[in-house]
Amino acid sequence: MEPEEQTLPRDAIAESTAGALEIGQRLWALVNEGAELLLRPWNAYQAGIVLAVFVLAALVARPLQKVFHNWLRSREGWPRWRIRAGLVLHKRIRGILFVLLIWTVVLIMQEATWPSRSRLLVVIANLSLAWLIVALATRLVGNPLLRNLVKYGAWTWIALRILGITQDAVHLLDSIAISFGDLRISLFLVVQAVVILGVMLTLARVISSAAGNRIRSNPDISPSMQVLGAKLAQILLFGGAFFIGLKAIGIDLTGLAVLSGAIGVGLGFGLQKVVSNLVSGLIILLDKSIKPGDVISLGDTFGWINALGARYVSVVTRDGREYLIPNEDLITSQVVNWSHSDKYVRLDLRFGTGYGDDPHKVRKIAIEAASAVARVLTSAGKKPVCHVTGFGDSSVDYVLRIWIDDPTGGLTNIRGAVFLALWDAFQAEGISIPFPQREVRMLNDPLPVRVAPADNGG
Repeated sequence: MEPEEQTLPRDAIAESTAGALEIGQRLWALVNEGAELLLRPWNAYQAGIVLAVFVLAALVARPLQKVFHNWLRSREGWPRWRIRAGLVLHKRIRGILFVLLIWTVVLIMQEATWPSRSRLLVVIANLSLAWLIVALATRLVGNPLLRNLVKYGAWTWIALRILGITQDAVHLLDSIAISFGDLRISLFLVVQAVVILGVMLTLARVISSAAGNRIRSNPDISPSMQVLGAKLAQILLFGGAFFIGLKAIGIDLTGLAVLSGAIGVGLGFGLQKVVSNLVSGLIILLDKSIKPGDVISLGDTFGWINALGARYVSVVTRDGREYLIPNEDLITSQVVNWSHSDKYVRLDLRFGTGYGDDPHKVRKIAIEAASAVARVLTSAGKKPVCHVTGFGDSSVDYVLRIWIDDPTGGLTNIRGAVFLALWDAFQAEGISIPFPQREVRMLNDPLPVRVAPADNGG
């Protein structure tokens, strides 16, 4: 039994060694064949022509890039997507010139001599055109790593098709594989997966971006429902692209049932807070309790909502700080929404004047001073009002009530502006603002002695 058990790994090692030798022999044969082709006289001439065309394209591209760049800088008012497209073309001017020049040379060579003497030029022209098209098309991919993988993978596949060695390359990549029981992962499967998934995710990104822009530009949809619709579109499109890509590669999706069960258990135990925030975010979007642009107060945080995320809400304060508040806190805590049903906010400003001042005159002056402040509303139903609230120890107490319609502009600054207007108006009218005054005595100072008047009554 022992010798038989030892023969199996030896056979596996011998088989893998033979496969590696076969791959090496194929690669060496390809290298030799390419070298022989280049050493032929007309192929060497064509290689020299390609080098000369490349140098000419590089020399002509420099001044053209400078002129095109200055022209782009003068295009004020253009949409951002046009500027980006112009920048992409600016970076590819040399490649575009090379493709135009090499195809011009190919057409001239085919008319002037035999087709066999321009075969290498045709191959290089096709390869350069394919590279240019792939490089421009992959600019739609936002992730740089994924963009490079898709770009080089797609161009390599096209190059193999142009050279006519697709089957040999597929067989070579498929022979490099790792087996785990019944599962066999080859290099060809990995390359195929990267390209297909990259293309599918790119299409999903473009479609979701267009759908999100259409949803956000619809005035009939509330801001919270716009965010919800855009998020759902992203989830559905990216999820569908991922599973369609896996199916196109040939991976059996029924095996993901066990994985989904494990994910469910993990969500139930280890991701409670995350799931709670996700569910809370959906509730916030559905019940429309808060929406982008609302001014809210939560604890010591006062600011306006910048964005609604899947896990948190971004709140920007007046001092420029951006707080990322978990969605769960907005569900379980008391939140003051200053602009929930409308954008109007009432502010109460309390002050006092001396007892020697006429309260009727004080009220009139306070209303006129508040109405002169820019952000204070003076329309019907929202005019400033002033009321006497009581008689204090040293002053007559008042409350001045004003309305504003732009709480995102700040509350402290408008209070300060109204108080300054009251100060100026009271100073102009001679109205006093009392303040407590106290007599201070130093310890151990002798008390003043009052001398009684003399009794002259006899």
